[in-house]
Amino acid sequence: MKLSKLFMPALIAAVPFLYSCEEKTDVVESGTYQGTLHEVEPEKTEIYVKTDDDKLLELYFTESTTLTKNGETVAFDQLQEGGKVEVEVEKVGNRLDPVAVRILE
Repeated sequence: MKLSKLFMPALIAAVPFLYSCEEKTDVVESGTYQGTLHEVEPEKTEIYVKTDDDKLLELYFTESTTLTKNGETVAFDQLQEGGKVEVEVEKVGNRLDPVAVRILE
């Protein structure tokens, strides 16, 4: 009984996290895609981009990822959900590495 009293709050707290992980993402070929920022996770330097052809790309920034706006390098905090971006990605197995992210608006 005591264990279930401890376990239940932890399970309830984890439900939103588990739900967010259930979103299906797509793996596309290496190339350049335009779309909208669906989700921005600053603590993980991760973004989800909904492309114009309705794919959802999960992108974790690497040390070599460039982020620009109007041709100038900008900080990650310039990315806002709903913003338009162009991403250049490299497919590595079943993972997409963002080579360049350009903020369009």
